[in-house]
Amino acid sequence: MSFKDAIRRSVLEGFANADMPTSQILTILAITFAIGLYIYFIYRLVNKSSLYDKSFHIAMAVISVVTAGIIIAMQSSIVISLGMVGALSIVRFRTAVKDAMDLLFLFWSIGEGIICGAGLFEIAVIVALMVTVGIFILEYIPVRKKPYLLILNGESDDYESELTECLNKYGRDIKVKSRNLKNSGLDIICEIRTDKETELMAALKNISGIKNISLLTHEGEVRF
Repeated sequence: MSFKDAIRRSVLEGFANADMPTSQILTILAITFAIGLYIYFIYRLVNKSSLYDKSFHIAMAVISVVTAGIIIAMQSSIVISLGMVGALSIVRFRTAVKDAMDLLFLFWSIGEGIICGAGLFEIAVIVALMVTVGIFILEYIPVRKKPYLLILNGESDDYESELTECLNKYGRDIKVKSRNLKNSGLDIICEIRTDKETELMAALKNISGIKNISLLTHEGEVRF
C-alpha cells in the first residue's frame, strides 16, 4: 500500500458515520439536550443579575444541541466537514456578552455539544459535574468587600481638614479621586472602605460646609 493510499484510507475511515442510524442520532441529541437543561438550571441558581433575559436562557440550553448536530454532520462526510468549516469561519456574532459568567456558560454549552456530538458521553457528564463543583466552590470563597465612592458637594472650601479626620476615623484605604473647586464651594469624590456606613454618614452630616453627601457602591475591580 502506497503512502497516498494510506492517507486516503485514513480519511475515509475518519468519516465512518455516514450511515449512522436515526435512533443513534436521536439518542445523542436527547442526551445533549438533557445536559443543556442541566446547564440551564445551574445558570438559574448562580445568576445574580436583576434582569431576566429569557431568550439568553433558551439559547444557552439549545446551543449545545445545535453544536452536537453540526459535529454529527461533520463526521458523515469530508465535503460537509470542509463546508461547515468555511461557513462557520465567516459567521460573526455581534451580541455583546456583558458578564464573564455568561461567557463561561455559553462556552460550556458549546463544549458539551462538541463532546456529545463526538459520542463521548462519559466525558460530557464528568465535565458537567466538575464545572458545577468548581463554580459553587469558587462562588462561596469570600472576597474582599468592594470600596465605596463618597461624593461630597460643599458650600465652602474650608472643610477638607475636618473631612480628612472624619474619614480616617470611620474608614480606611482612602483615595481622593477628584477635587473640584468652584465659586460655590468644593466638590470631592473619594474612594473609601468602611464597615461603619451609618456612623460615617452621620459624622459627615455634622461637618459644616458640606451641602450634599452621596455614598455609592463601587462596581469596579476589587483590589486585594
